[in-house]
Amino acid sequence: MTVNLTPTQILAGIGVLLALIVVWRFGARKARRAADAARASARVVSLAGRVLFTGAAFVGVQWLVISHPGNPTLLVVVLSVPDLIAAHVLTRALTVTSLDTTNRRGGGRR
Repeated sequence: MTVNLTPTQILAGIGVLLALIVVWRFGARKARRAADAARASARVVSLAGRVLFTGAAFVGVQWLVISHPGNPTLLVVVLSVPDLIAAHVLTRALTVTSLDTTNRRGGGRR
């Protein structure tokens, strides 16, 4: 069995292979960008959940101490500790220490 291909058919086959490779690479890049965007939005949702849970815990403890008065030192501690924690968290959140995105091609360090 012999295969007789004309130069036009060979060039057409090479063109189709190159087109498939380009489409595949474009799809991989698009999928990578979509995955990165999904990870970033998941971070925001996860952070919001933790903030709401911690805030609810603080409010619950403060409500217990305020609704059962008797120890002014405990009242001051319960009202001031969440403020100190919130100040620390906000300071860390608003201080940029690193950049999560890379602009280099190839991904790794050189």
